[in-house]
Amino acid sequence: MLLNITHETHYDYLPAVKTAQHMAHLMPRNTATQTLIRHTLQINPEPAEQSAATDVFGNTRSFFSLPSSHDSLTVVADSRVQTQAVASEPPDAEPSSTNPTWEQARERLRYQRNNAYKAATEFCFVSPYIPRHENFVAYALPSFTPGRPLLQAAHDLMQRIHTDFAYESQATDVSTPTLQALAMRKGVCQDFAHVMVACLRALGLPARYVSGYLLTQPPPGQPRLIGSDASHAWASVYVPSLTPEKTGRWHDLDPTNNRAPADDYVTLAIGRDYSDVSPLRGVIHGGASHILKVAVTVAPVEENRA
Repeated sequence: MLLNITHETHYDYLPAVKTAQHMAHLMPRNTATQTLIRHTLQINPEPAEQSAATDVFGNTRSFFSLPSSHDSLTVVADSRVQTQAVASEPPDAEPSSTNPTWEQARERLRYQRNNAYKAATEFCFVSPYIPRHENFVAYALPSFTPGRPLLQAAHDLMQRIHTDFAYESQATDVSTPTLQALAMRKGVCQDFAHVMVACLRALGLPARYVSGYLLTQPPPGQPRLIGSDASHAWASVYVPSLTPEKTGRWHDLDPTNNRAPADDYVTLAIGRDYSDVSPLRGVIHGGASHILKVAVTVAPVEENRA
């Protein structure tokens, strides 16, 4: 599927910002299931300095500085991405060599002296938004019964979060602690993903946070509303292989929609949690108050040509 994504962020400041430095994670990744065709980043006012670099997780992040006074900021990321669906077996149909029990997976990745380094283990630890807490263990355990295959257990956890949690856009904000979201049983996709990652890590399993986009379809007979889409987030669990000649893999799961992402998803960035991959953040001097507006459009290229 060939998709165009436009992500526009606009700030109005009062009083004006005197100087600012920003960092953006707005360039989609190249992965095994998607290819970045083109990407542009338009910034107004025009920055004095702008550069791009690859962070420790393999994401492209853009830096820009605005050394002069400004009362607004507009950042527009325009991307075209080719995605493809990958056929996969149901979680309960995969052989045990590629879908070990969750206990086997945990032991496979546990630290042991003289063992080879496994990069996935870096996603087992606490991070700014995801602490260790017994409440995450308690919520996860009904899915992770003894001897259950990892993927089957992870899919069950995803389904339970989808069922138990209410999607309420005003219930939380970007700074809501994950423990609070777990206690309230409500939130948005960021909260659902954080809770799932926290539950997996609480059991000693590597899990990471994925930011991106989801193609949403308008009601039958209705036109797509430009700017009506939104950023999305989901979780990813690492599945080690028990066969030496095969490597492990990351398996994405979307608890907000109770499904595994396919070619209607676009991966933007991966990290330990939202703090690693926030679309736009910065340090400003001035601008004591601000109004933020974000508009996202995800559409098939064929639709754009019509």
